[in-house]
Amino acid sequence: MFNQVTRVPTKYCFQYNNAVYFCVPRNLLSKALGEDARNIHKISDILRKRVRIVPIPMSLKDARGFISAVVNPVTFKDLEIHDDEMILTAGSQSKAALIGRNKRRLLEMQEIVKDFFKKDFKIV
Repeated sequence: MFNQVTRVPTKYCFQYNNAVYFCVPRNLLSKALGEDARNIHKISDILRKRVRIVPIPMSLKDARGFISAVVNPVTFKDLEIHDDEMILTAGSQSKAALIGRNKRRLLEMQEIVKDFFKKDFKIV
């Protein structure tokens, strides 16, 4: 459905915080959005959910920008990348928003990080 509306191929789709995220190559981001974000509104009406389009992370160097785009408008202080895990540092208000009620958002983000970067995810 996403390919038909936007004419941009994507393999990556996931849910976070009751929104559907589609990942597209960075150079096709504006085409996927459409003129005046028309494509996002059309897909949102079909799915009856919020829709966000973010660029695909190409490597671990893109991890900070990718996670920032997913959790936006919530901000965080730092993202540390170790051998087998990512540790996100946030203030108390941001930490609460990133973890969510019953750790729902934390569990969703752990699954996203595992899929894209093959690492464990923690919030400190």
